Amino acid sequence: MFGIIGSGSWATALAKILTDSGQHINWWIRNVETIGQIQTRRHNPHYLTSVYFNSSLLSLENDLRKVIAASDIVVIAVPSAFVGETLAGLDTSCFENKKIISAIKGIIPGENVLLNAYLLKLFGVFLEDYFVVLGPCHAEEVAAEKLSYLTFSGTDVTMAHEIASNFKTDYINTVINHDILGVQYAAVLKNIYALGAGIAHGLEYGDNFLSVYIANSADEMAGFLRKVGIEHIVVGEHNEEDPVTHRKAPNYAASVYLGDLLVTCYSLYSRNRTFGNMIGKGYSVRSAQLELNMVAEGYNAAKCIYDLNKEIMAEMPIAETVYRILWENVKPAEGFKQIEEVLV
Repeated sequence: MFGIIGSGSWATALAKILTDSGQHINWWIRNVETIGQIQTRRHNPHYLTSVYFNSSLLSLENDLRKVIAASDIVVIAVPSAFVGETLAGLDTSCFENKKIISAIKGIIPGENVLLNAYLLKLFGVFLEDYFVVLGPCHAEEVAAEKLSYLTFSGTDVTMAHEIASNFKTDYINTVINHDILGVQYAAVLKNIYALGAGIAHGLEYGDNFLSVYIANSADEMAGFLRKVGIEHIVVGEHNEEDPVTHRKAPNYAASVYLGDLLVTCYSLYSRNRTFGNMIGKGYSVRSAQLELNMVAEGYNAAKCIYDLNKEIMAEMPIAETVYRILWENVKPAEGFKQIEEVLV
């Protein structure tokens, strides 16, 4: 049985997908009032309000220990900045004999590590029991049941296939990927670049500039991934085929890398793009956060990657400039003049 930790738009979208495929889920929601409203009105009053649930498939609970204990597969779908406080106080053995699915698109702030490293350190969760679900997939399009793709990554490819099968619906196609670290770093980086794309839009750069900006961001991302040891970076080269589906193996052109970058930079549903657009129009970071009323993962990710890259030493002028705009008060127009000079 699946358990979901979190009640934001992405957690709500995943809950919809699982229940639409007939799965009964245990769902941890912090706010008791929200639980009551979902039970009586069958929809989340705060996120994706158009989505209505079959209440017989929901076990709602604000006690995280109970949700974890009752679940075989636990989906963690809270913003990366809230992971620490959400899991605080749990017994170190609580995830024993569980499969963990990360639906997080960020690095743990302060720790500067991916969720798998954080869970290994605090709870002894090994990589073979850890999986990642990523897009490209916006929660709003899931709510509208527009055809979307979910990528499931894990070192145990057979189990990744089994997990993915539970998310297959008329509007969800699934893809399997074993590059578990690469897809997580790509998800972190694409949010930074999307935030930058939003800043550019707010500064009234046009589509011609954005196309060059995104192409260079893709190249910068590939350089970072190569530096941290990720394989299958070269577009057009596929080293092996999937042993189950016999599809060609994914490379950097796959949807979970380049596709997710594109949709996050261009889509009006992208909260990182929206957040960046506000910054480009002159909002302070704090004002943009209050206005957005949702977490833009690219904000914390910019600092995490900047700090992490002090050791990795990848060439990252775009991501570094976005960091300086957000965290060091560099004026957006000044920062993008600097970015203009490095684009090729």
